[in-house]
Amino acid sequence: MIFKILFSGFTAFILLINSCNEDKKANIITIDTNLKKNTMNLKDDKDSLKAGHELATLGGGCFWCTEAVFDDLRGVDYAVSGYAGGAKENPTYREVCYGNTGHAEVVQIAFDPKEISYEDLLRVFFHVHDPTTLNKQGNDVGTQYRSVIYYHDEAQKKSAEKIIREISDEKLWDNKIVTEVSPLTKFYVAEDYHQEYFKLNGHAPYCQFVISPKLTKFRKNFKDRLKSVR
Repeated sequence: MIFKILFSGFTAFILLINSCNEDKKANIITIDTNLKKNTMNLKDDKDSLKAGHELATLGGGCFWCTEAVFDDLRGVDYAVSGYAGGAKENPTYREVCYGNTGHAEVVQIAFDPKEISYEDLLRVFFHVHDPTTLNKQGNDVGTQYRSVIYYHDEAQKKSAEKIIREISDEKLWDNKIVTEVSPLTKFYVAEDYHQEYFKLNGHAPYCQFVISPKLTKFRKNFKDRLKSVR
């Protein structure tokens, strides 16, 4: 009897996680019309940055997860969810979810290099997602969930290659890192309801069972780098 109860509970949990993923792909989400963040004007544009600040564009699976992590990091001005790497102009979330646009879900991060270096951003990046699974993060499967670094200049490219070697040498992950390193050609800001998704929808099943555990682990491992710690 106890085994049946445990098995039933485990099965329900698996079904819940899978249903979360299907809901995400089907775009069955609540749009928060009160969202204050003006994301539509945040482009890959140096002129929109504070003086001396820089941009990084990273893809590590679902952008809801990645954005939640980097929003917490000291030295980060903002993290914006969006799409990059494909040929389709002005893609929609639904189009990207079908996996036919070539785009990856990414987060573009504005940061102060005096507070946190690009290389330290990448070290966090490689700790908070699995860079060894090709086109897959957990139950999110497809090229849109690939691990990718879109560099903005040659210096970022060299830093990306350096940190990949460093993480590989440290044996942080058992398997080979398959993270793509490519130049950024165009960044498209995702729809408003994706921005600050975890902050605004923390009660949602996907947030509770996927994002929250990842965020808790990140906060524990990088507690000295959080905005709340000075």
